Amino acid sequence: MTTTESGDADGPTDSAGDDADETAGERESDPEDVRYAVVLDHLPHGRADDDRPRHRKSPLAYALGERDFRLFEVTLADDADVSIGDRVVIGPTEARDAVSGFKQVTYDDLSNTANAELEYAIEEIVEANEQRFVDFYNDAQPITLRLHQLNLLPGIGKKLRNNILDQRKRGPFESFEDVEERVSGLHRPKEVLVERILEELRDDDLKYKTFVGRDS
Repeated sequence: MTTTESGDADGPTDSAGDDADETAGERESDPEDVRYAVVLDHLPHGRADDDRPRHRKSPLAYALGERDFRLFEVTLADDADVSIGDRVVIGPTEARDAVSGFKQVTYDDLSNTANAELEYAIEEIVEANEQRFVDFYNDAQPITLRLHQLNLLPGIGKKLRNNILDQRKRGPFESFEDVEERVSGLHRPKEVLVERILEELRDDDLKYKTFVGRDS
């Protein structure tokens, strides 16, 4: 299922997402509310399965939202100069340049090229926002009496989870290198997060999603 969107992102509609309680005026005046997506594939002549004449098809791109990893099919302005790996503004509307509209899509909707680029794009977002993702190790909380957010990460069982919790009591982690040095047995803390984000994107039916925004 896709959600057509012509306003703010990364949420599936203007009324969804982590800024749902803000007024339109607040969103427009806050420069930090500008939402970006990373281009995974550029289709200058639209989708191959679109049977309309070429002159009636708009250039498209598949893109990954930087804030909560939603996937989008983006309609580009005719004169947009974008390439794979570029950042484009998808919201708010008045801040856009290259993008004229977009809709949320699922992992299965991606082109082969977008699929191949997805892991690289996730890794770059995580690297560029290291403290945000290091803070997951600092701030992760129990989900139920038996399940902790840390246990959602690939390869992290009870023993490794307890090692992380013990170490963060001694002081917050400051970098991925700090996590790796202090937590015995956790050798690739950044890659573990990337793997989990990929899993959340690929499996739309996962019960718990920590990093990827859901449709509302």
